[in-house]
Amino acid sequence: MKRHSRRKPAGGTEPVWIEEGDALAIHARLIELHGGAAGLRGQALLASALARPRQHHAYGSADLIKLSALYTVAIVRNHPFADGNKRTGFVVGVLFLELNGFEFHASEEEATQAVLRLAAGNLTEEEYAIWVGKNSKSLR
Repeated sequence: MKRHSRRKPAGGTEPVWIEEGDALAIHARLIELHGGAAGLRGQALLASALARPRQHHAYGSADLIKLSALYTVAIVRNHPFADGNKRTGFVVGVLFLELNGFEFHASEEEATQAVLRLAAGNLTEEEYAIWVGKNSKSLR
């Protein structure tokens, strides 16, 4: 994974974003570790998923918890990968949090259940963001 610069605009409010190469590397590693079909179903699906948090930020959302949840939701629901969308979406969301000064604390079982419920439509985007917030702690 490439190193992220901490460049911030004059207001200092720009988060460290997840880039496409990062998401692809995370997906490849998760497939290597846990199995499944490698590759993208569509590059535009991934680009759209990764753009969603940035769009929310551009229109005024500075809530890093919500932006993190949006990464997960967008990847899970867009299905840009042939396999491993839930795993990749979850890890991308948590990585975003960590890059932006948070710790995430949930058991593997709790995280799995939350993401499975999200994917099945039994947990809304807002409920998922609340769950992420309850399991996150700012280090700043």
